[in-house]
Amino acid sequence: MNSIKNVPARVLSRRPGHSLEAEREQFDKTQAISISKAINTQEVPVKEKHARRIILGTHHEKGAFTFWSYAIGLPLPSSSILSWKFCHVLHKVLRDGHPNVLHDCQRYRSNIREIGDLWGHLHDRYGQLVNIYTKLLLTKISFHLKHPEFPAGLEVTDEVLEKAAGTDVNNIFQLTVEMFDYMDGELKLSESVFRQLNTAIAVSQMSSGQCRLAPLIQVIQDCSHLYHYTVKLMFKLHSCLPADTLQGHRDRFHEQFHSLRNFFRRASDMLYFKRLIQIPRLPEGPPNFLRASALAEHIKPVVVIPEEAPEDEEPESLIEIGTGPPAAEPAVVADLFEQTFGPPNGSVKDDRDLQMETLKREVETLRTELDKIQLEAQRYMAQLKGQVNALEAELEEQRKQKQKALVDNEQLRHEVARLCAAQLEGERDRGLREEAEKKASATEARYNKLKEKHSELINTHAELLRKNADTAKQLTVTQQSQEEVARVKEQLAFRVEQVKRESEMKLEEQSDQLEKLKRELEAKAGELVRAQEALSRAEQSGLELSSRLDALSAEKDTLSSVVRHRQAELVAAQSLVREKEAALSWEQQRSSRERDELQGRLADKESQEEELQHRLLDEQFAMLRGTAAEAERILQDAVGKLDDPLHLRCTSSPDYLVSRAQAALDAVSALEKGHAQYLISTADASALVAALTRFSHLAADTIVHGSATSHLAPTDPADRLMDTCRECGARALELVGQLQDQRALLQAQPGLVRIPLQGILQLGQELKPKSLDVRQEELGAIVDKEMAATSAAIEDAVRRIEDMMNQARHASSGVKLEVNERILNSCTDLMKAIRLLVTASTSLQKEIVESGRGAATQQEFYAKNSRWTEGLISASKAVGWGATQLVESADKVVLHTGKYEELIVCSHEIAASTAQLVAASKVKADKHSPHLSRLQECSRAVNEMAASVVASTRSGQEQIEDRDTMDFSGLSLIKLKKQEMETQVRVLELEKTLEVERVRLGELRKQHYMLAGAVGTPGEEEPGRPSAAPRGGTSKKPPLAQKPSVAPRQDHQLDKKDGSYAAQLVNY
Repeated sequence: MNSIKNVPARVLSRRPGHSLEAEREQFDKTQAISISKAINTQEVPVKEKHARRIILGTHHEKGAFTFWSYAIGLPLPSSSILSWKFCHVLHKVLRDGHPNVLHDCQRYRSNIREIGDLWGHLHDRYGQLVNIYTKLLLTKISFHLKHPEFPAGLEVTDEVLEKAAGTDVNNIFQLTVEMFDYMDGELKLSESVFRQLNTAIAVSQMSSGQCRLAPLIQVIQDCSHLYHYTVKLMFKLHSCLPADTLQGHRDRFHEQFHSLRNFFRRASDMLYFKRLIQIPRLPEGPPNFLRASALAEHIKPVVVIPEEAPEDEEPESLIEIGTGPPAAEPAVVADLFEQTFGPPNGSVKDDRDLQMETLKREVETLRTELDKIQLEAQRYMAQLKGQVNALEAELEEQRKQKQKALVDNEQLRHEVARLCAAQLEGERDRGLREEAEKKASATEARYNKLKEKHSELINTHAELLRKNADTAKQLTVTQQSQEEVARVKEQLAFRVEQVKRESEMKLEEQSDQLEKLKRELEAKAGELVRAQEALSRAEQSGLELSSRLDALSAEKDTLSSVVRHRQAELVAAQSLVREKEAALSWEQQRSSRERDELQGRLADKESQEEELQHRLLDEQFAMLRGTAAEAERILQDAVGKLDDPLHLRCTSSPDYLVSRAQAALDAVSALEKGHAQYLISTADASALVAALTRFSHLAADTIVHGSATSHLAPTDPADRLMDTCRECGARALELVGQLQDQRALLQAQPGLVRIPLQGILQLGQELKPKSLDVRQEELGAIVDKEMAATSAAIEDAVRRIEDMMNQARHASSGVKLEVNERILNSCTDLMKAIRLLVTASTSLQKEIVESGRGAATQQEFYAKNSRWTEGLISASKAVGWGATQLVESADKVVLHTGKYEELIVCSHEIAASTAQLVAASKVKADKHSPHLSRLQECSRAVNEMAASVVASTRSGQEQIEDRDTMDFSGLSLIKLKKQEMETQVRVLELEKTLEVERVRLGELRKQHYMLAGAVGTPGEEEPGRPSAAPRGGTSKKPPLAQKPSVAPRQDHQLDKKDGSYAAQLVNY
């Protein structure tokens, strides 16, 4: 260890005794010790108290002169761990030290850079970290010197941030870039540390891992402030500059945001940080800088450092332990041996030997003082060297200031010239202004075009929405078209019949007219024949009829003309008949063509209707098949969890399993109904799809919770429950497989899944906690009664212990009296601690009831939270029973009728019972409640007192029991061999007995669990919150000498290191 030893007294005596100098020497001595203990080569984190003393020293002297005077003398190039811890201490000094520390560190920038460059060229794990850390420290020093408004702790108000940023957008832009660089250095250091931890397979509880992780506490504090400031500055930049200009800033911020969020998440998961710092949680996504209102949604991340418990101030050793004589410990052992068994061979040390030993001790003392004087001289040389370096740095600073003044003078001269040139450029600026106005008008025109394009896009979007609505209405139009086709078909059939009837009527009329004309023609022909016969008779009658011949000739001519007229009429009638026949034929052809056309259209409509019907059936079955496939994947995932080793940690309650199984049975009934409806009408599968979806989720939920319930159940019911869950999964998978096949769909039987689900329901009801019949209205009274009974039992136990102590003082003496008093005193302290714990638990319980019941009464609150109430009852019973058992065991030990092991076991049981009471009370308590803090303090006190009882019992047992000296000097070889064999036989017997007793203990705990009926899962009245305690035994309080039914606990052991009790509870 690189220690700086204290100044010997003889050196101090040669210095002047002035009080200020003495105070300065004491201050230097304290700082030297703190620096040597904080910065060393041990791979352990820097202790907070040493770093705090160094920081207080900077405030005491208003600077870091003393720190650097010792730091430059450290052999940093020789050890990478030493350099790493130096960087850590320097970071803490910069953050929390005096403001002048920053200027003092500026003088040693070259030293810091040299250390980083040295270790950066070497292949060493800590060396690479030191290289990155020194770059971060240099960046930090430069940033805070350039921006003195920001202290090294980076904690400023928003008003100071606004003032530092100013109104010039260039300054805001530059400040944002510098903060990005600052954040990059912090994140790079954290990523390097985590990368080395992953490579070395280190954990946060190992000293090597803690040594690397310790500086990340300061990194987390810096990053939280830098993130808040960059968000503020980014919003301010976006309010002043266009979004395209800041695209690079946004990309860089998004990258840093994801890195920082990952860093905070990984640090929050480590146990090392949980007790040292409260790490904030960043939002899921980065802020939207393009929306100004997003600034109101931003929440500043706040890092909270919890108040540390006061550490025990270890004595400052003036002499290093490693420089002492190595034979001191053996000498002490030899003295103890000689006091016990006497000097070897009866010899006695003479005066010469004593003088030699005295001279040796004086030589060692003088050598130690000489080493101290040399180290003190080296320290003063280092201080003087540091002062010389400081003076040289100041001289160099003065030279730089002089050079800077010359440069400023030259800059002023150039500024005058620039102002003269600026007057000449005024006219040029006017031309540029006109050109800018033209560009603005062009930009405005381009904006109008973009606005029109945007309107067109909006119209296009509206048109697409209308088309989507038309597409959605297509099915309705199709159904309407089917109805229209049916109506058109009926109209066409009626029209065909009407045309047919009209054509037949017209044909009959034409036929009647033709027959009438034929009859008239035949009549005229008969008249003509008769006229000719009369004419022949007239010619035959002779001449006497010649006079009548002219009349007959005239009549003949008349008749001929009539005949010609009739013939003309007959021809006209025949032509009319032919025209009518042609018109009828054309009308029949037209009617036939129309009938064929309508029949074709009807056939097309029917084919379209059939195609739509087939498409509808295919879509319905495709939807059913997709749902069945998804249900199959859900069920396969649930069945796969039965053999998943990661699922073994999941637990569930029989009550919840029963509710899931009952819901699954209801879903099976709905599935059967939907299947029947689908078989009746395959065009509608909505009922079957809905029932199948609900059934798959509920069945999978039942299988998973059945497996989780079996993890806490006894062996036989657990095996039967697992087998039933597997059978349920197999039948459900078979059912969904049948639903995916059209042919197997008809033979599917959903009712077959009901049998395994009923088995799961029955097993869940069998595994329900077997609680006694207690009305929920009586729970509140029982809680108060049990807490009062527990307090009374503890008071009675204290009185009985005092009586036993008085009896022991009269009945025993000597060693036995001392042992009995020590044991009874520790038992009394334990009872007092338990009494305080019960009082704190009662106060916390009242606070929980008053804060949670609202407008309800106390009895209604207890009835609503029955699981939690029963947990309090069971825990209070366990505490009272443990106190009674402890008193009885102590009484037996004092009277020498009991065993010390019984007292130890009772102490373990009391600590476990109090832990159960604390867990049951903590479930519904507010984490910031002062009563909860008081209850936890009392619980720790009970654990300490229980450890004290165990320690007192064991020490008393060792003190009273007679121990064999194991003197085998008088035994022969045969007797030794015989005793060795007997001892081996005894060892084997004890090992066999130990194994049998362990098996018996396991069976007892298993039976205890079954009788208690306790499952540590959420109850029905409060899903999502763990139940407070088992439900067993709440109606009748057992006597204090009888152990109540409590949840089983694992083997409780006392920590061998500090005697604190480690109680383990299941799901409280």
